[in-house]
Amino acid sequence: MEKVFEAYIPAYLPVAKDLESKAVLKKALESNKALAELKGTARTIPNQDILINALALQEAKDSSEIENIVTTHDELYRSMVSSSNVSNAAKEVQRYREALYRGFDLVKEQELLLKRHIVEIQSVLEENDAGIRTQSGTALRNERTGEIVYMPPQDHETIQKLMDNLEQYINNADMDDYDPLVKMAIIHYQFESIHPFYDGNGRTGRIVNILYLILNGLLDLPVLYLSSYIIRTKADYYRLLNAVRTEDAWEEWVIYILEGVRQTAAESVKQIEEITKLIKQTKDELREKLPKLYSKDLLELLFKHPYTKIAFLVDELGVSRKTAGLHLRAIEEAGILESVKMGRDVYFVNTRLFELLQYGVNR
Repeated sequence: MEKVFEAYIPAYLPVAKDLESKAVLKKALESNKALAELKGTARTIPNQDILINALALQEAKDSSEIENIVTTHDELYRSMVSSSNVSNAAKEVQRYREALYRGFDLVKEQELLLKRHIVEIQSVLEENDAGIRTQSGTALRNERTGEIVYMPPQDHETIQKLMDNLEQYINNADMDDYDPLVKMAIIHYQFESIHPFYDGNGRTGRIVNILYLILNGLLDLPVLYLSSYIIRTKADYYRLLNAVRTEDAWEEWVIYILEGVRQTAAESVKQIEEITKLIKQTKDELREKLPKLYSKDLLELLFKHPYTKIAFLVDELGVSRKTAGLHLRAIEEAGILESVKMGRDVYFVNTRLFELLQYGVNR
């Protein structure tokens, strides 16, 4: 007989206890230092679209993988330039990326992260307008056994009030004086505990993490992908999240999230540094082998996406299709790109960038 679960109603924020122990403050200092380094390193890339395209897509892939939506880098990059033979998994990851971009634009424009923004982000992610749950019956189950492991609030009015309180906490710095990274850990716990949507709560919550960092000036761009850390430590993530609910075990949870920020910020710094080196290497090669062809705009175009095509050069560089084709073939002959046929179109792959994004810096 299945265990009877009662809905868990998280307490309103702010948290009614001191969360900034010596251990938390020490870890927060380390995490803030790593995040500041990431922010500075990201600013060294001249065209920010290069990082947003590369790292946001990586985050989309990893965040979706947590929900068992699995696709390959190659399939993802192909799906970004061609609509033929795109799997459902790749489409889901594309929607995550689009939702992340939508949230990024909203936060930059509004300088707020409101409940309606979160609803809009989730609607892009799930491609529906179901909005905040109105019907009871939502429960989280063990993937293997099907047993209920957590039952969030069921009543629509309760969910709305909790989301209103969360909106206030996200946007009102006066509700407590915690370090913003500690607050991010609190916000993530609260959002996942409210579980306000029928679907897409995990992925929406991870987008909220990134947007909160941008809202507080800790990042300029969505280039910190905590999902890779959560994948590596998935059992700990769910165990610690639940321990806050059942044991009020806040310290372990906050330290876990802070360590995730520290680790992934350090990893992102290394990846950005490798991308920077690769851009410089490619720039030197183009200048040496194809001096008449080289331009800053062309170089940046080759790094905006691992796959490029004639139409990209036509649209962004203002050259004819014939000239664009000759340029790409010349760059391929120089050993910088590799052509691949997809349907009736030919694409040119920046293979070194592709390998860097696929395997990371420790391959």
